[in-house]
Amino acid sequence: MTALTLAAIGAGNRGADVYARYALDHPNEADYIAVAEPIRERRERLSVAHDIAPEMQFASWEELLSRPKLADAVVIATQDQEHTGPALAALRAGYDVLLEKPMATTLADCVALVRAAEAAGRVLQICHVLRYTDFFTQIHDIVQSGRLGDIITVEHRENVAYWHMAHSYVRGNWRRADETSPMILAKCCHDFDILYWVLGEKVSRLHSVGSLRHFRPENAPRPDVPARCTDGCPVEAECPFSAPGIYLQHRPFRSMAGVFGLPPDADLSPYLSWPLTTLAHGDTRPATLRKALEEGPYGRCVYHSDNDVVDHQVVTMETERGTSVTLFMHGHSHEQSRTMRYDGTRATLEAKFAAHNEILIHDHLTGETETRRWFGGLDGHGGGDHRLMAGFLQTLRDGTRAPLTDARAALESHLLAFAAEDARLSGG
Repeated sequence: MTALTLAAIGAGNRGADVYARYALDHPNEADYIAVAEPIRERRERLSVAHDIAPEMQFASWEELLSRPKLADAVVIATQDQEHTGPALAALRAGYDVLLEKPMATTLADCVALVRAAEAAGRVLQICHVLRYTDFFTQIHDIVQSGRLGDIITVEHRENVAYWHMAHSYVRGNWRRADETSPMILAKCCHDFDILYWVLGEKVSRLHSVGSLRHFRPENAPRPDVPARCTDGCPVEAECPFSAPGIYLQHRPFRSMAGVFGLPPDADLSPYLSWPLTTLAHGDTRPATLRKALEEGPYGRCVYHSDNDVVDHQVVTMETERGTSVTLFMHGHSHEQSRTMRYDGTRATLEAKFAAHNEILIHDHLTGETETRRWFGGLDGHGGGDHRLMAGFLQTLRDGTRAPLTDARAALESHLLAFAAEDARLSGG
């Protein structure tokens, strides 16, 4: 088959190391021929990997999209507040679009994107990758088959690992709601989307509580803790959030060594594309990482950053059919995982989505339990990233069917996230 041509708008971790990686693994399906990225190191890194000609390398999306149409589709993986502009411009220019979640940071912009795609007759697919995982496909099919009976209650937990919380939401790009988006939108639009898809029911009412409880100056372990972990912190060796401990010594990732068949003291940096690639635009050499910690945001003490997003939030919902649903989101887990429980009139389902996946179905009538366990991988999305890219490309080739995560379908999850944040800010 002839490979579809793609242009990357945004060449950070998701744009370069996840979505563009698919084209390197499947060159007969996709070919990246252009890139727009303001950070030179990122732009050059993706261009080298995909052999993009110099005249097809742009410092801004405006420059790329001002040219006559030069690819079949664009993949937009810019920061949250930079989604709407390039997506609207690309749709008007006749491109099909794959857009990183969240689709936008305001309800008005989300609606505008849906309307623009439908008016242009173009594909606008949102990167809700969890729908493409084997794990959540099984959950969806079990619930929709009626095997559990009528679903009475659902408990869904987004367990953000403590180091991931520190990396992304205390030190990193998503630490401030005014610069990107609230954590309930940035992290849990995935979870709202899965709940809506699995249950097939819209929410009729909700309330929410949550706050930033731990990562605050008054919670520093000692008053003499410096602003940066590399400035002689007296408790660095015993702090789980130590930047050198996470990025240079790989403390949280030591448990992965067994998965890779490596000794406990092995250097894991070649296996840790993310989060290490975010520190210095893909350069993961130890000296470069050390310099990034000494000068950049990822070396800041978690108690002396300028973060303001929550570190825990709970959303309680009732669906139009009367199902009670509770979503827990927090950033203090020992591991990165999602856990869930569906209680129905005929059976209970308990499940865990992590590196090692598990689904248990407890039958009320027989008392028997069906157990499904398998290794889901270490990418955090259980293979959903690559399947999403494959699905997007197949949709473009077919030209007849809407993608599993088109913008209209994704709108519901964003509505819930905005409503939950409004409820939290207004006291529930």
